[in-house]
Amino acid sequence: MDTDPEDRADRAELPDQGERRRPGELEAAVLAVLRDAGSSLTPGQVRDLLDPTGGLSYSAVVTTLVRLHGKRAVTRRREGRAYRYGALTDAAGLVAQRMNALLHAEDDRATVLRRFVHELEPGDEELLRRLLADEPGA
Repeated sequence: MDTDPEDRADRAELPDQGERRRPGELEAAVLAVLRDAGSSLTPGQVRDLLDPTGGLSYSAVVTTLVRLHGKRAVTRRREGRAYRYGALTDAAGLVAQRMNALLHAEDDRATVLRRFVHELEPGDEELLRRLLADEPGA
């Protein structure tokens, strides 16, 4: 087991067994694998690319892919007895979908947006202003 944090930071690994993943971390990793593959993959192929050591369970990958399909973040097509999955979005797109769903769940959207902007870091607030103004370079 690695103890040097710099060694771990250089590799795109999932947490060691027993460590909790950050919310959305496995979904983001699965989407990255699918996008990098350039073609659809089976859950087993996704698992093998994510964790060649075999520490990640097949069922965790299948559950994640089913959830991503439900969120319309991946395509799914049957091939024989299995499904093949392809990415429709990336991790940033998935976060944006979550943010939009949370906003739609509130009746007072103006207050939510106002508080969201108020809580942004100064650099993020300026970036958001440029994006909303559709300025070049944003």
